[in-house]
Amino acid sequence: MGDRGGWLGRVVHRLNADDRVLEAEDLQRTVQAAGAVPICDCHERQEVCVVGSIRSVTVRSHAGAPSLEADIYDGSGTVTLVFLGRKHIPGIQAGRAVKASGMVMNRDSRTTIFNPRYELLPVSSASA
Repeated sequence: MGDRGGWLGRVVHRLNADDRVLEAEDLQRTVQAAGAVPICDCHERQEVCVVGSIRSVTVRSHAGAPSLEADIYDGSGTVTLVFLGRKHIPGIQAGRAVKASGMVMNRDSRTTIFNPRYELLPVSSASA
C-alpha cells in the first residue's frame, strides 16, 4: 500500500490497478483496523485473531465425522477454518466477512485453525 504520491497518485493507482490488488489492499486495511494479525504472519502454535473474506466453504469427512471448512483470505494469505462435527453454520458462506481467532496449526502445508471462535462481520467490513 504505502504512499502513492498523495491524492492524485492514489486516484491513478485505483484507476489502473487490477481488481485483485485493490481487494487485497482493502482487506489489509480492514485487518489493520480490526487489530488482527495478517495471515502471512501467522505461525504454528500461535494464538491469533484474523479478519478476512470467506473464499470457499467445503464439507469434508474426518475420521467418519463431518467437518465444515471455510477458506478465509485477508489480502496477505489464506487460512482454513475447520469446524469439526458440523455440516452447516448459518452465515458461513462465500463472500461473507468474518473475524476468527484460535490456535494456528499447519495441516497438509495449509495454515489451519480448528474450531475457531468467530464473528460474522457486516458486508462493508471486508471486500466480497
